[in-house]
Amino acid sequence: MSKQESRNSMTSKEQKSRKETLSVLLGAAFLMATSSIGPGFLTQTAVFTEKLKASFAFAILLSIIVSLIVQLNVWRILAVSKMRAQDVANKVFPGLGYFIAFLVAIGGLVFNIGNVGGAAMGLKVIAGIPITWGAIISALIAIILFLYKEMGRAMDQFTKILGFIMIALVLYTAIVTKPPVGVAVKEAFMPSQIDWMVIITLIGGTVGGYITFSGAHRLLDAGICGPEQVKDVTRGAMNGVIITGVMRILLFLAILGVVWAGHSLDPSNPPASAFRLGAGEIGYRIFGVILWAAAITSVVGASFTSISFLQTLFKHIQRNNRWWIIGFIIISTAILITIGQPVTLLIFAGSVNGLILPLALLSILLAAHKKEVVGDYKHPIWLTITGYFMVAITLWMGIISLGKIFTMFK
Repeated sequence: MSKQESRNSMTSKEQKSRKETLSVLLGAAFLMATSSIGPGFLTQTAVFTEKLKASFAFAILLSIIVSLIVQLNVWRILAVSKMRAQDVANKVFPGLGYFIAFLVAIGGLVFNIGNVGGAAMGLKVIAGIPITWGAIISALIAIILFLYKEMGRAMDQFTKILGFIMIALVLYTAIVTKPPVGVAVKEAFMPSQIDWMVIITLIGGTVGGYITFSGAHRLLDAGICGPEQVKDVTRGAMNGVIITGVMRILLFLAILGVVWAGHSLDPSNPPASAFRLGAGEIGYRIFGVILWAAAITSVVGASFTSISFLQTLFKHIQRNNRWWIIGFIIISTAILITIGQPVTLLIFAGSVNGLILPLALLSILLAAHKKEVVGDYKHPIWLTITGYFMVAITLWMGIISLGKIFTMFK
């Protein structure tokens, strides 16, 4: 082989490697985004838009800002350390990683029960399939995904395709319902009312629990880590927050157009009634597709990330990773079929995960300046300061919500 051919071969390999890296980064961004864009996301947005009307825009803006700060801190520090969150936490304080892993796994299970329920509800809307069978069918689809030899790549493609479909369908609905965009923009910066319980629930459902770590753990699995990858990792984190923010804003506007016109949502299924009132039977079917896509991608994200918190702590789980993920899906489905209460459970899950966030983020920030964790990497001061500020705010909101969470089940 000539020198020119050798150079061309190296260039081709570099381009392919770069293309694969960008694909994984986008996949991780969509994994994080679609993990938060679950049925709880749809339910919360419908319930709170009807309650606060245009003022809900302020809660959305605040959740996007919090998400950006949290995700930039978590993705960068985990990537540089080349360790998962639970291992970083154990470096900060021995045993802390086990505690956080337990909380995240429990929170992920709560979310996943709602996710499977949401997928079942989606299939019922689309094709009239009974909830029990809809849950079983959706669970089987998720299980098949994890049976692929390269399940990481399968996850990336699955979440990207369904993520784009969701955004396109919600955009169409937002155009049809004709929301008061100007009023929403004004309320985003000068809200006429603020409900902190709504905000803590929203933040919990956007970056709480396992959601905070889903994209970062996917990058670690793919080997995209180390100080030299910080720029790419930062871009991936920002993309994830942008995707989530776009979906949240479009969904809010679509539902705002409905409630602004004077309609009342059906409390048994708020988002479904919003789509039906806003765009008729076509809107109702569109909602079914959105709900199923949101739910099934969240089943994938919750199952993958929750088990990723346990796999480095327990060697048996690490050796049988995919089977534990599949077991997690089966358990979630079984609980959903026997317990039910999807709407209440989904809102509850957001609150629970909001309480996990302060502890998890604090452990990451404490590790950001430990040389044995991050080496010579210098974490930006502005991210550290704002990160601690987010810990304080979410801790305060979490304490406020403690007395209110369980009233949801009365």
